[in-house]
Amino acid sequence: MTLMLLLTIFVLAVFVGFEVITKVPPTLHTPLMSGSNAISGITIIGAILVATSSSGVLTKIAAFVAVAFAMINVVGGFLVTDRMLGMFRRKD
Repeated sequence: MTLMLLLTIFVLAVFVGFEVITKVPPTLHTPLMSGSNAISGITIIGAILVATSSSGVLTKIAAFVAVAFAMINVVGGFLVTDRMLGMFRRKD
């Protein structure tokens, strides 16, 4: 029962997150990306702490997946930010 409740909350969070992100205007994208990178950094630290302190295999797998997804978000955020800042550099 608890697994079903947590899975339902996760699916609802995915839908809400998708709806919120698709409604963000382009002028707010870069500041939100910076905030997202900070939150993903906290997620990485938390998932590493959970992975090192847990003894269950399922918990270690979930922590690994959390670290992988958060790292993808951080790297993607930095790449997008760098590309956007490159648009404002002077061309020689």
